[in-house]
Amino acid sequence: MLKDAQGLDVSTVSELAIAAIDIYIEQCLCYGNQAESSILAAVNAEPHCILANTYAAAYYLSQENVADAQEAVSYLHRARNYFTHANEREKLHFLATEAWANKRIDRAIAYCEEIVARYPQDLLAVQQGQYHYFYQGDKSGLTCIAGTVLNANAGNHYLMGMLAFGLEQSDRLAEAERLARFALEINRADPWAQHAVAHVMETQGRYREGIAWMESFADTWGNCNSMLYTHNWWHVALFYLADGEISKVLSIYDIHVWGKADKTSAKDQVGAISLLMRLELVGIDVGDRWQDLSFYLRDRVHEHALPFQDLHYVYALARADYLHLVTEMLVSMTKYSQKVPTCLQKTWQDVALPAARGVIAHSIYDWRKTVKELKPIIHRLSEIGGSNAQRKLFEQIYEDANQKLAIQITSRSHLDYPHAIAS
Repeated sequence: MLKDAQGLDVSTVSELAIAAIDIYIEQCLCYGNQAESSILAAVNAEPHCILANTYAAAYYLSQENVADAQEAVSYLHRARNYFTHANEREKLHFLATEAWANKRIDRAIAYCEEIVARYPQDLLAVQQGQYHYFYQGDKSGLTCIAGTVLNANAGNHYLMGMLAFGLEQSDRLAEAERLARFALEINRADPWAQHAVAHVMETQGRYREGIAWMESFADTWGNCNSMLYTHNWWHVALFYLADGEISKVLSIYDIHVWGKADKTSAKDQVGAISLLMRLELVGIDVGDRWQDLSFYLRDRVHEHALPFQDLHYVYALARADYLHLVTEMLVSMTKYSQKVPTCLQKTWQDVALPAARGVIAHSIYDWRKTVKELKPIIHRLSEIGGSNAQRKLFEQIYEDANQKLAIQITSRSHLDYPHAIAS
């Protein structure tokens, strides 16, 4: 048995496997672009290593699509064969990942919390726990799972960045910025800590400062995976959008967001969709960008990895005039909501479905239906997951529909008024 770079035991005698696992952990924590290749190298070096196989499964689950989910299951099956020979931490990682694959997110979170409680230096468990809390809209969980192990990982900038993001989501903005800046004094190239400060600046309306801040770190994003590369540029685009520099936003979309995206990646697609939606909300014609993007969404119709993503997909398909796919997807979401595990049913049935109907209505300019569907659930949008900044989009859609409905009603009243007098 060997130890990884965190000082934790791994059931392997392969030096090559442990070295590859260490690289994988580092790649996950820094959102690097070598995570997949490093964990597959670990599996190849030691096919019987339960942790390597479990990490591989977790990696593929994090890609949030059907094909990769099936890939994850194959690694879980292999890991299950070595379960009895695993140590306690490895068993907990396996159980957490298995629960994730089965969409038992409540259990996945419980196992992650148990790992963190027993092995506080296991930062991958912290990161995975935050991932689940994020998509459950649980702000306190996001903060607590990182905060409880801060003393055990003194000086670790990755953990500081994770905690800073949780603090920002919980509206503890000054603490978040201070901690993230401290993390960056240790390692200027930590993209998640940079990103946490961007969220603070976005929340506080510090748009020009946000542009300067993020662009000063852009030289460090070359080794990031496409998700964080495009997402950090997405934040730059939001700052420019708020500042009214539309040409810069379109350029960033074309060069750094959709232009650099892995066009099959769920996270990259969602970021691009979100930016186009925001541009249209301020009256910008985005040309044929909807059609270009939506070509890659046709396989998402029956996927339902996350409600947060489905709301973006269905809107984009509607804006690209794939209305037959929109209808098909809404029916599919409804059926899925009836068979999803109990821990997720209320979110899908009570929030995601009416939100989907609302955004579809908005995409086809039915302001009355948009308001009707979104008004009862606007205060529950946190349940679909995503960050405060990401969910703000759906509030903007609701506000836009409200304003346009009011104008529509007023216009009709003026048109009807002479007829009322004449009668």
